[in-house]
Order: sequence, then structure tokens, then C-alpha cells
Amino acid sequence: MSARPTPPFRADHVGSFLRPKRLLEAREKKAKGELSAAELRRVEDECITEIVKFQEDVGLKSITDGEFRRTYFHIDFLEQLGGVKTDIPVTVVRPDGTEELAPPVMRVIDKVKHAKDIQLADFQYLKSQIAPGSTAKVTIPSPTMLHFRGGRAGISREAYPELEPDFYQDVANAYGDELRSLAAAGCTYVQMDDTNLAYLCDEKMREAARQRGDDPNELPHRYAKFINLVVAQKPAGMTLAMHLCRGNFKSTHAAAGNYEPVAEALLSEMKLDAYFLEYDDDRSGDFRPLRYLAKGKTVVLGLVTTKFGEMESKDALKRRIDEASKYAPIEQLCLSPQCGFSSTVHGNNIAVEAQRNKLKLVVETAREVWGD
Repeated sequence: MSARPTPPFRADHVGSFLRPKRLLEAREKKAKGELSAAELRRVEDECITEIVKFQEDVGLKSITDGEFRRTYFHIDFLEQLGGVKTDIPVTVVRPDGTEELAPPVMRVIDKVKHAKDIQLADFQYLKSQIAPGSTAKVTIPSPTMLHFRGGRAGISREAYPELEPDFYQDVANAYGDELRSLAAAGCTYVQMDDTNLAYLCDEKMREAARQRGDDPNELPHRYAKFINLVVAQKPAGMTLAMHLCRGNFKSTHAAAGNYEPVAEALLSEMKLDAYFLEYDDDRSGDFRPLRYLAKGKTVVLGLVTTKFGEMESKDALKRRIDEASKYAPIEQLCLSPQCGFSSTVHGNNIAVEAQRNKLKLVVETAREVWGD
């Protein structure tokens, strides 16, 4: 089977990496007023240069900045949209002693607009660091993050007396402006990170949606229309993908459940190019939902966990890829870790060397399965 010339690649990844100690220290100094914004950015630049080389050394073709300039995968982006305010998240300690990030609510307090180019400067630095033959990937939060957490109550009635069509179109237009600014700078690969569709696979999350006044059976189809408003503005030549995340704060998870409740809306109705789906353990269910995958689209199977250092085996990964290919053609499949290694600045419970070994495992397994 021939190699894929465009993303997603047979061996791909979600994008975030463990933060180096000196970057964490620099962030702390900046928070205390001991370091300027320009000085922090210089440290970020140095660390990003190193993480780019790290990715290329292990054989990845899609290269990110590790999300090294962010504290949270979503807040840092969404709070820069005009009309959006985010509440600071808090850490909740579960009865068993593990921690979970209580998600912040994104509140829309005015008309949503693209007030400025959000990722442009970051992308330009990333692009300047990658080697020929590599592809720079930008990761941003999904636009559904502005609706699901707070529902109707989280969106100003003064700004949006009705959500349709103005709210969804305004958000899509803001995302379209961002995508166009990136494309003009040479960006060809963007991934939107979405927790909400994954959460709609979990009955407790579905009940929470009901309590907010939403129908969890209707929401995936509404979100498909929402995402398609963004896709309609995607620049020519750009791959637009979505990663579904079940929670990834300090190696914990927030949701479980088979993809069946959202599969048709996700894989058939959404006009995205690719999907990163988490399949690292039993929480994700079986591969039957892949039967909805439309022709011309790609699913990247997240079979390698980023939460813990225990290594998967190549044989087990190959068996699971073979199982998935019973429901979707193998030429429409790729392989990746299930999530990033550090969706928030805190990082997962995994060592840097295990991070390297897991990525090498993905690259080597993909090469043996697809010849890429």
C-alpha cells in the first residue's frame, strides 16, 4: 500500500507533549512577574525547536509545537475570540484520591467574532523550524466547546435571542477567518479538539445535557451542521480533522462509552477530512461505529495510550487494526496515540522516554502495516 502524501499520515499524533522543566519554571516566573512576556516567548521558542526535532527524530511527518505556548488546550484559544469569556477551571479530587479537571464554562457575553489572528505567529515560528518533507499541524479547540458546557444558559440572550442561525454562523465565520489567516501563511493541516461528542457517548454526560435543556440524541446532528458551517469556509488544500477526547487531565478520564450514539452524525454527516478516535481501552467500545465512515474520509485509530507508560505490543496493535478494517477499509485508516501527552500544562503520568518509545511504536507499526 502506498504512503499517504497528505495528512493525516499513517503514523500521526494528536499534538501535545510533556512540558520541559525549564519551560514550566519560566511560566512560574512569568506568573510572579519575574519574567517578561518576551523572555517567556524566547524560552518557548527554544523548547519548541527541540520538540520539533524530537518529533522528526522518531519519524513523524506531522509536526506540532507541542502546545508549549498553552496552559489548556482550549481556553488559551477560545478566550481570544471576541465575545467570549472563560471561567478559570478548578481541580476536583475524586473519592479515590485521583484528580479531575472541572471543565471551565465558556460564556458567550457578546457577538462572537474573530478579533485577531490567534495562531498565526505561533504557526509561523513552527513552520520556520520544520525540515523539508514534514508538515506543520495546528491544533485548536472545536467550536462546539462554546455551546455544550453551558448550553443555552451560557450564551447571552441579548447578543443571541435565538441560537439559530446567527450564533452558529458567527462562530463559524470566526473560525473561517482563523483558518484563512493560517492558510495564507502556508498552513495545510488543522486539527480541532472536541470533548463534547465523546462526552455524548457517556450516559452521565447525556443526562447532564438533558438537565441543561438539550436533547443528547439531537445534539450530534446539530453539531454536525455547526461543524459543516466551518468546513464550508475551509481554504482549498487544507486538511481539517477532529480529535474526540474523553478527558486527559493528569492521566484521568471524564467520559466512557461506545461511539455509537454519535457515529452517524460524526462519520457520515460531518464533512471533515479526518477523525482521531480514542480506542486505547475498553472505555471506547468496539469498532462497529466505523461502519458509518464515508468514502474519502480517514479515521486515525488512537490505539496507544498516552496516560501511562506501559507499552503496547506491535502484534496487539496489528490485531486491532485488522479488527477495525472489518468495518472500514484499511486504506482509510491510520494509527496514533489516543490523545496528546499533555492536554494541559500539568502533563500526564508518563515519562519523557516512554513518550518517545510510544511514538516510535506508532511509527514502526504503521510502517509494517501500511508500508508508510
